[in-house]
Amino acid sequence: MARILYLVHRIPYPPNKGDKVRSHHLLKHLAERHEVLLGTFVDDPDDQQHVPALSQWCSEVLALPLSPLPARVASLTGLLRGTPLTLAYYRNAAMAAWVRRLRESGRIDAVVVFSSSMAPYAQGFDVPVLVDLVDVDSAKWAEYARARPWPLSWLYAREGRTLLAYEREIALTATRSFLVTQQEVALFERLAPDCAGRLQAIGNGVDADYFASDPGLASPFQAGEIPLVFTGAMDYWPNVDAVTWFAAEMLPALRARWPALRFHIVGRSPAPAVRALAGDHINVTGTVPDVRPYLQHAAVIVAPLRLARGVQNKVLEAMAMARPVVAASTCAAVLDAQAGVHLAAAETPAHYVNEVSRLLESEGEAVQMGRAARACVLQHYAWSARLGGLDPFLESSHPHAD
Repeated sequence: MARILYLVHRIPYPPNKGDKVRSHHLLKHLAERHEVLLGTFVDDPDDQQHVPALSQWCSEVLALPLSPLPARVASLTGLLRGTPLTLAYYRNAAMAAWVRRLRESGRIDAVVVFSSSMAPYAQGFDVPVLVDLVDVDSAKWAEYARARPWPLSWLYAREGRTLLAYEREIALTATRSFLVTQQEVALFERLAPDCAGRLQAIGNGVDADYFASDPGLASPFQAGEIPLVFTGAMDYWPNVDAVTWFAAEMLPALRARWPALRFHIVGRSPAPAVRALAGDHINVTGTVPDVRPYLQHAAVIVAPLRLARGVQNKVLEAMAMARPVVAASTCAAVLDAQAGVHLAAAETPAHYVNEVSRLLESEGEAVQMGRAARACVLQHYAWSARLGGLDPFLESSHPHAD
């Protein structure tokens, strides 16, 4: 058993958001074999109530409140320092002091970092440092820059450049850095060729015991409607873009053919652009106590993401629930799944309309695809198998823990 310092930018519990799903299961995986000391931030007041629950996995927890608005203002200091705004956003003296105390104690055997924004706290350790970058975030900012007008395009492009330089620094100094897919590894190596050989893919999984059909989950939908469902954190720009694009470009054509169709946008913190979509044919739920009834009773799950890459938890969860999914081709391409068998893939609005219509027309085909999807998840997406790639680096550390 090793004593591991685990640094996470957002409290890894409950697993109700994309990054928190991965960071939570990573925490559980570490705690199965090691003693874990957790340093994290709480950026949602509703999550403060969950801090005590972390003690079931951690011997010590520092969970500091982080208010998004002051943090955004503080992040602007990055413009003066020539550093990524993301790093300034998470700069905190109390966190730095706590980590320094642990480092100077000499009682930490390894450091596991979740997201590049927490990597500055891992500097100075003479032990294995493993960094889960998840995605090439700098590439996301570059994509955002191409999709936004000036001055945001300039600001996002700058963030992309400065963050890539820091991601490269992380990869060159960490014991190992991880990304969610081999495609992300290839992208990083293309952007920073000198990091080749220092990166490894560790994919997302899904809790197929939790995300499973259950007769006790009552339908949240009205009788007679045909529910299409999108799930996700609805203040996350790629999700906002996905549902606004679907509502404008695909939903009218689908409703012309299927008048009973209703689009359900299920997820916390809907942005103003999402709330503005709500109406007779679009339901914006906000936070729900359990997403599974919406998945289980949906006619089709859609994931029309244009600005996100990597393995999408929302897609895996829907597949685990044995529901037919129509996802962006870029999302489908990174899965151990066959388009047309385990899920449907689409790119253009017309393609989405055709794929959704095909599944609505043939209940048998939709059921068959759902069953194949769950079988695929059971075969390929157990969290324990996915996260096992970290274990050799931790087992080689020198434990101090009893």
